[in-house]
Amino acid sequence: MIDLNGKKTLITGGSRGIGRATALLFAKAGSDVAISYLSREKDAGSVRAEIGRIGRECLVYKANISVKNDVDDMVEGLIQKWGKIDILVNNAGITRDGFFLKMKEEEWDAVMAVNLKSVFNCSKAIIRYMTKQRAGNIINIASVVGQMGNIGQANYAASKAGIIGLTKTMAREFGSRGINVNAVAPGFIDTEMTRSLPEKAKEAFLRNIPMGRMGTPEEVAETVLFLATDASRYITGQVINVNGGLYM
Repeated sequence: MIDLNGKKTLITGGSRGIGRATALLFAKAGSDVAISYLSREKDAGSVRAEIGRIGRECLVYKANISVKNDVDDMVEGLIQKWGKIDILVNNAGITRDGFFLKMKEEEWDAVMAVNLKSVFNCSKAIIRYMTKQRAGNIINIASVVGQMGNIGQANYAASKAGIIGLTKTMAREFGSRGINVNAVAPGFIDTEMTRSLPEKAKEAFLRNIPMGRMGTPEEVAETVLFLATDASRYITGQVINVNGGLYM
């Protein structure tokens, strides 16, 4: 049985979708959980209340994690409160879709900042504490789009491919210090982000999925949980696909 009792976890973008599902699953496994959010205060409060009902502590931080000072303040607060952070799940992400030639510079910059720079910021702030502990797990949420590309998502695909490269580099640099760094690459998952897609686009995705359906946030969360436990202690630098066979 998976047991995270005594563990402390930070999940960025934890107010909805995959982040929310991961936060609730980790709490059920025994971990206290902190989540960051930027604009979904009500959703973040809902996660905190639900984790409280599970019987675990949930700390909520409003932070722009693409800004170093915001991240440093959040991590400092967590260390003062908990004394450690055992698990970091870099989940926060946005889309600003558009065809390459029509994509604005600010759309490129926004996606790269939230999706990729935030992983750098959060990992750098936390990993120095993990090195002192000689233990830690970092799980970065990438995407199938970062592996195979997607029309109209040059910025999103580049940011997620960047996460994969960063994951592998960090795994090489910190493996000897007891820190495992892996990525999970979800495919077409039933979230608010994918529900906003036109029906024709959804149908086109589904035709290319051998399992013939979208995944759920909970199915992604279960893989993240596995990577946060001792069951995966000899796994690092890997990209685990959760995509129903969309990309093999």
